[in-house]
Amino acid sequence: MSKLRFEVITAAFGRKAVDVSAANERPSKYYAQKVFNREKMFKYLPGDVYKKLIDVIDEGIPMDISIADSVAEGMKRWAIENGATHYTHWFHPLTETTAEKHDAFIEHDGKGGVIEEFKGKLLMQQEPDASSFPNGGIRSTFEARGYSAWDPTSPAFLMGDTLCVPTVFISYTGEALDYKAPLLKALRAVDKAATDVCRFFDKNVKKVTTYLGWEQEYFLVDEGMLLARPDILLTGRTLMGHDSAKNQQLEDHYFGSIPERVAAFMKDLEIEAMKLGIPTKTCHNEAAPNQFELAPIYEECNLAVDHNMLIMAIMKDVARRHGFRVLLHEKPFKGVNGSGKHNNWSLGTDTGVLLMAPGKTDKDNLRFITFVVNTLAAIYRHNGLLKASIMSAANSHRLGAAEAPPAIISSFLGSHLSSILDHLETTDDVVRILSKRELRLNIPQIPELMIDNTDRNRTSPFAFTGNRFEFRAVGAEANCASAMIALNTAMAEQLVIFKQEVDALIDSGVTKEDALVQVIRKYIKYSKPIRFDGNGYSEEWRKEAEQRGLDCEASAPIVFDRYLDKESIAMFRNMDVMTETELRARNEIKWEMYTKKIQIEARVLGDLALNHIVPTATKYQSSLLDNIIKMEQVLGKEEGDRASQENIETVKQIAVSVSEIRRLVNEMVERRKVANRITEEREKAVAYHDTVAPMLESIRVHIDKLELIVDNELWTLPKYRELLFII
Repeated sequence: MSKLRFEVITAAFGRKAVDVSAANERPSKYYAQKVFNREKMFKYLPGDVYKKLIDVIDEGIPMDISIADSVAEGMKRWAIENGATHYTHWFHPLTETTAEKHDAFIEHDGKGGVIEEFKGKLLMQQEPDASSFPNGGIRSTFEARGYSAWDPTSPAFLMGDTLCVPTVFISYTGEALDYKAPLLKALRAVDKAATDVCRFFDKNVKKVTTYLGWEQEYFLVDEGMLLARPDILLTGRTLMGHDSAKNQQLEDHYFGSIPERVAAFMKDLEIEAMKLGIPTKTCHNEAAPNQFELAPIYEECNLAVDHNMLIMAIMKDVARRHGFRVLLHEKPFKGVNGSGKHNNWSLGTDTGVLLMAPGKTDKDNLRFITFVVNTLAAIYRHNGLLKASIMSAANSHRLGAAEAPPAIISSFLGSHLSSILDHLETTDDVVRILSKRELRLNIPQIPELMIDNTDRNRTSPFAFTGNRFEFRAVGAEANCASAMIALNTAMAEQLVIFKQEVDALIDSGVTKEDALVQVIRKYIKYSKPIRFDGNGYSEEWRKEAEQRGLDCEASAPIVFDRYLDKESIAMFRNMDVMTETELRARNEIKWEMYTKKIQIEARVLGDLALNHIVPTATKYQSSLLDNIIKMEQVLGKEEGDRASQENIETVKQIAVSVSEIRRLVNEMVERRKVANRITEEREKAVAYHDTVAPMLESIRVHIDKLELIVDNELWTLPKYRELLFII
């Protein structure tokens, strides 16, 4: 083992768990400590201002500009009392990360000093430079103006000494340059459409809320080891590395005992999250070695998206305090489980009804079936778009392998619900649906278990799981908003169509119940191709999916085309979520981002291959040649050749792999040059996918061969057995 690798590994074993001062306090004592929530609003705002602000948040009433100064003053007082010296508008640009520009709470006092000030105009609107963020051609580089505007539905919070105000981000000409603005529009659209449909069943429903519960998977790697792996440091994944003899094949890591150092990190992260009002609930070992998961209690969708972006940021900071680095890449290690972010999605009314949950009466169950069937119809109509919403260069490595769902959108319902829909397809009966069934184990000490009527299917990208749908195809480092924008807009469109068809039948003299059942039956038949309860990994399913008319495209740049289908453009326009200009701009960004990620990976791999792997292999080859020569000198040529036969074969193997690595790297560089001359972003991304990306795997094959051949003492890069098993 090389000296560098030895030092890195021994340092990892010597790390101690970090003491967490709040570990013994009850979460209720510090929950939302750093959030300007309703409790803080009530304390720091005048009564009439508080009431008006709550109406804005709860009822969607337009903001009364006259209260902005009072809100800003109360927010500033609270922030300063808690150690804040700066404020920032916090937003989600189209980079899959968050952005912020910090300003101090100071203005001139007119006497040569300064005063701490935060006016309503600074709360309501800021002007960050829009030219340096991706805009897909909406703005020229020299046209820099863009605006961030306060989103009062997501509470302000403290990060260190800075008051963070969640905002939308738009261009000077009004187009959205972020994820939050179209997400809010999509949530408004599904609220209106779902409320209208709910009134077929209950006239008292005034609002439908979208709920999201994300499950964040991630890997932890010792920081010292990561710093000794430039490929992980620069790309988030290993561009080389032979399988460890042991990885996850024993299935002993999943839900196993959490290592002490990881448990300390998890506790620290949980405390920091709860201080920010993120209701972290679950943490556990995941399927792959050194892979873990975090999940909160479900929240309103917009807030849940903000909280997920926050958790991804703070977990990186907390990890470094514990000597770790967090890997959120969807497939950091070849041959083991990738990381996803399951999006558990549901709808609920202001009357307390979960629309995806079975009920106790026929009327309740008709409502339940109405929303389930409309969901199926929406994802069938736009299955290609939903795939595009979760596709990326990184997630394309994960989909379809090691417990990740395939890159074909289908929905698992389970035999019980499927049989009910099949029954309704041919009859008018509304079947009573039991939400749970008892399971007796005949073991006196074990109580009766309540078993869901729906099993789980790990290979389903969009599975019904009892009272919600689980969109399992979302990638670990993605912004949940991308999938939620597509899903909620598709659902809103489908519900609008559904209501129009039901209303038309009622107007023609059909009873409401009969009209509902007739239209439901139509969409059960229509959406049947999207329903699949079998093995999504099988080749038979891929062939069947093609026959069903589902989108089976696997090339990420081409999958992005689904945003620009006429049906997608019409849907986003009609639901007032995004214009065609915004959609085209976002696709330009997606293509450009794909190209840049593959380009970076290619440059990093080429550099490591020629400046690390080849010299290391050549050095070992030289030592073998030296041994062969010395054997000849001692034993004579004939005897020496026989004694050195294995070394001679190894020298030849190294020579072949080194030669191939050099040839393939040079070919990859030439292919990049050709692709870089393409001016259209889509065609360039396609060229990178088709001609450059395959070279990464071809080069890796020979590097991984050398890893098994070259003396372990010379190989300075930490190997999979160290990256995946040393914590």
